[in-house]
Amino acid sequence: MVVETAPDSLRLYFRYAAVQLRAQMQYPASFWMMTVSFFLGMALEFAGIVILFHRFGTLRGWTLPEIAMLYSIMGIGIALAEGIGRGFDTFPALIKSGDFDRLLLRPRSTVLQVLGTDMQLMRAGRLLQALVILAWAVRVLPIEWTLPKCALLLLAMMGATCVFGGLFVLQATFCFWTIEGLEIWNAVTYGGNETAQYPLTVYRPWFRRFFTWVVPLACANYLPLGAILGRPDPLGAPPAVQWCAPLVGILFLLACLRVWRLGVRHYTSTGS
Repeated sequence: MVVETAPDSLRLYFRYAAVQLRAQMQYPASFWMMTVSFFLGMALEFAGIVILFHRFGTLRGWTLPEIAMLYSIMGIGIALAEGIGRGFDTFPALIKSGDFDRLLLRPRSTVLQVLGTDMQLMRAGRLLQALVILAWAVRVLPIEWTLPKCALLLLAMMGATCVFGGLFVLQATFCFWTIEGLEIWNAVTYGGNETAQYPLTVYRPWFRRFFTWVVPLACANYLPLGAILGRPDPLGAPPAVQWCAPLVGILFLLACLRVWRLGVRHYTSTGS
């Protein structure tokens, strides 16, 4: 039995990343065109939000720079989750081809191996676009930045990445029983990304509860951003909850990984 340590896993992961980078850079023009297309596509998406605020001014008391921070936190989170966890998004192909059986025979974590099967490094275009929007919002908003607020912003981005990563893991886990990927997960992941770009107060109560207690995207941007802005939550969340909310994203990912291990134990192979 091979005992897998964290440093050893990290070295192996970076080797996977290096292999993926070399493979994708075999066609550098295609790589850079895809990267730029992601950047421009997300820029057009944010342009729609700018047009909305040009017409209406504010949204339930939220200004465009404040919405830009909500948008950028979600954009950074999903860009990192897509870039790192793309292997879980394409996991049905491993199940149908029987290649997941080979992963089970190797003395390494299945999570690490699935992560290494596919990485979309061109998602850097989406990440860069979100960082540009974040930099603009930080510059425009009259926020007195302190070390705790900077740490909370970083933790919010980490929480968003963990939530989206957990959703990709759950999507892959269900393939142990369904074989094919279920399109309904796209409504939760990409639809959830678009939902969380706006303040939670614009939605109906049942919808707010779903994206707070079931899929905790609100814990990754809406609640911590209220603490950063010094804005009391009209829904009644106390300041302590606003400051600790991003930790829920990390707990969500850990819970999803537990579900993944349950799915692996119930995997019966393709027989091929």
